[in-house]
Amino acid sequence: MPHHPGQLPTLHHHFASALPEMSVAYTPRSAEGAELGVFNEKLAEDLGLDPDWLRTPDGLGFLTGTRLHPAAQPVAQGYSGHQFGGFSPRLGDGRAVLLGELHTPAGQTVDIHLKGSGPTPFSRGGDGYAALGPMLREYLVSEAMHALGVPTTRALAVIRTGAQIVRPNTTDPDKAGVFEHQQGAILVRVAGSHLRVGSVQYARLLQTEQNTGPLARLLGVARERHYPHLPQGDYLGLYRAVCQGQAELVAQWMRLGFVHGVLNTDNTTLSGETIDYGPCAFLDRLDPDTWFSSVDTHGRYAYRNQPSIIMWNLARLAEAMLPLVDVEAIGAELEGFPAVYRRAWLAHMGRTLGLSAHLQADPATRDVATALIDELPGTLHAAELDMHHFYRDLAYRDLAAGTVEAPTPQLRDWIARWGDLRPDRAAMAEVNPLIIPRNHVLNAALGNAEAGDMGPYLRLLDAVTHPFRDSADVRELDRPAHPDAAKTTTYCGT
Repeated sequence: MPHHPGQLPTLHHHFASALPEMSVAYTPRSAEGAELGVFNEKLAEDLGLDPDWLRTPDGLGFLTGTRLHPAAQPVAQGYSGHQFGGFSPRLGDGRAVLLGELHTPAGQTVDIHLKGSGPTPFSRGGDGYAALGPMLREYLVSEAMHALGVPTTRALAVIRTGAQIVRPNTTDPDKAGVFEHQQGAILVRVAGSHLRVGSVQYARLLQTEQNTGPLARLLGVARERHYPHLPQGDYLGLYRAVCQGQAELVAQWMRLGFVHGVLNTDNTTLSGETIDYGPCAFLDRLDPDTWFSSVDTHGRYAYRNQPSIIMWNLARLAEAMLPLVDVEAIGAELEGFPAVYRRAWLAHMGRTLGLSAHLQADPATRDVATALIDELPGTLHAAELDMHHFYRDLAYRDLAAGTVEAPTPQLRDWIARWGDLRPDRAAMAEVNPLIIPRNHVLNAALGNAEAGDMGPYLRLLDAVTHPFRDSADVRELDRPAHPDAAKTTTYCGT
């Protein structure tokens, strides 16, 4: 049912009721100086929430968790996680709170979740708050990913809290990493759920041989939320579905040159949604050994490693599920992941290059198309071209006139063989965006926003959430960084 203005929206507490062992009751801190910074009116409407009411004091109280329906039971969620390969048995929501689940007019159930709302029992010495810049970053990149068709958590609002907190600078290259006072903010995040591989690991730790309740109940919640077509108790089918969703997700990341940056098991969802955008960034040139995160000292989560890291995380999920599944059966599903990922990668790159029909054609044509897809990353890397502009040029420029930039003989040969297949260039135009959030452009916009000028940020937000709409703004905002510019370094500010 749509929300009626004047009434507090009803938030359910399915997770808290089903998994009290993984929930800690929590009331968000008051935010007397709170004001809306950025607001996603279209998402509010899709959720059945009245946008005008959300702008009122009562609505702002709802968005900050300080004015909820009496039946609401906000909680901090517990979970474990392998972080850069090392296991942490108790992580959890250190600066976040699940306000509850909302039933939308479309019949979906989504989490309404806050980041930066204050310390919780899982804060591990942190203050529980968040700075404006990182919250604006997650808002913009998650909404850009949604516009590109990538499964992702969504952003409903960024709220300025009026507080000052101490954080390292993440936007000014001359002050990067320097601690300073920054504006506090809360991100209102919407997700299919916040169930993670780390959630399953935590449930596994809570159970005993006599009581498998937490693990079975958590997997039951995951099935009901995300894979209701599966029979109750089909844990192997659930694992297979999670593997398929993650294969599809990372294939889309790789197609778009997206580097997540912190692919710990607590940032790998059971829903197949992208979550936690702290140190993420996009490639300009297709260099497979690129990573951006300041805390990833050895490149564990570099671009080329993302498929294998997701498989590693899925192996940890399989281990956590072993009390409820046959070890050989789930091992076979895990061993099949590379093939599942490859099918997803070929399908997404086939659409990128206008070769979808060729991948379904006779064996000889299929083999040529597959070889072209497999050759392209290395060929583009050697040519040192911007990957996004190259894909667009293939879709829009006159091949016969030689207007597609191709500085190496290998790339010229690749373009000739690709053109011989007569690819579907109209279909390419539908999937190759005219703009992505360029790292240097986003950092400049965030720096302006932190200084009080939201204009450049809102301009960029409008462009990246309409990535197939051409304009002078788009052409200006999508310029790659200068080849000699220092590589962007990102921080886990979210």
